[in-house]
Amino acid sequence: MTPEEVIARLDAPLSLRRRVGYVGLALAGLTGSGLIVLLWATEPGLPPRTKVAFAVLVAIGLAWAAFGGWAVTRRAPLFARDRVVAGWLGLAAWLLFTTGAVVITTLRHRVEPTLLLAVVVLGGVAVVHLRTVRRSRAALLKRKDELTRE
Repeated sequence: MTPEEVIARLDAPLSLRRRVGYVGLALAGLTGSGLIVLLWATEPGLPPRTKVAFAVLVAIGLAWAAFGGWAVTRRAPLFARDRVVAGWLGLAAWLLFTTGAVVITTLRHRVEPTLLLAVVVLGGVAVVHLRTVRRSRAALLKRKDELTRE
């Protein structure tokens, strides 16, 4: 391939497969948030920590829905920016989950080993994913710069 052909492929917008995936992600986020809001609205007298947990879950679902909508509407090439944003969203959702787990565990005055294991494993996955996609984006941008200089 010539440098012009490679740059043309890099400059292409999202493929149909990725667009369908992001639409599915947006719909899943909206559906999950909607179901939680529906459950919340039909259950009077929920404890305050349950209401907070529902609010956090709704916020996470809406964030993923907004991300899916953002990615689908981009006409310019993203150069893996969508993956980096998804990585940050995953890390933020993990931080919210961990904060909630720590608060609930502290209130109960006992540490659950399985919860601790889940928090550590999910955090590791989120950090490794974010690091990987940031490197991938940097490599794509470096390659683009190399090709445009030629």
